[in-house]
Amino acid sequence: MASGHSRDQVAIAGVPWPTYKLVALALGFLALVIVGAVTSSAAAAVLTGAGVCTAAWLMLALTQQ
Repeated sequence: MASGHSRDQVAIAGVPWPTYKLVALALGFLALVIVGAVTSSAAAAVLTGAGVCTAAWLMLALTQQ
């Protein structure tokens, strides 16, 4: 099987991931850490991080097409 990695993919454990997914995960994690540090509330941090990650994932996926 040919390896069809392009510039906009990163191999993680041999599986190609689009870079927009990694960017979305990084943004979600950053939001989780910032909100957690500011509010000291795990619930707010997790919900904000999940929301930011989901929104970024969807918006970046739409811009890739």
